[in-house]
Amino acid sequence: QVQLVESGGGLVKAGGSLRLSCAVSTSILSINTMGWYRQAPGKQRELVAGITSGGSTTYLDSVKGRFTISRDNPKNMVYLQMNSLKPEDTAVYYCNARGTVVAPYLEVWGQGTLVTVSS
Repeated sequence: QVQLVESGGGLVKAGGSLRLSCAVSTSILSINTMGWYRQAPGKQRELVAGITSGGSTTYLDSVKGRFTISRDNPKNMVYLQMNSLKPEDTAVYYCNARGTVVAPYLEVWGQGTLVTVSS
């Protein structure tokens, strides 16, 4: 069973940076897509950034140029580097794993990590 554990959230001032980490309990090479989602109070969860097993990335328009998703295959880690943070980036951030070769409909979520950006 795939398990995800996020870390790296916290309180930061506007303009600052944070790096979120997601530890994956299995080889991330076996997972089709890894992603970071966020959910702010009163809002729906939204995809912030995703990366496929082939390395293709996608980003929410509002974070393009500020956030970078990356993966370290040997360490089974996925990262979200967040720069130039804004108060509107405040949310709980969740790591997500979607699909494997043997379980294409698999979807797993981490417990979430809170990011608070003060103005």
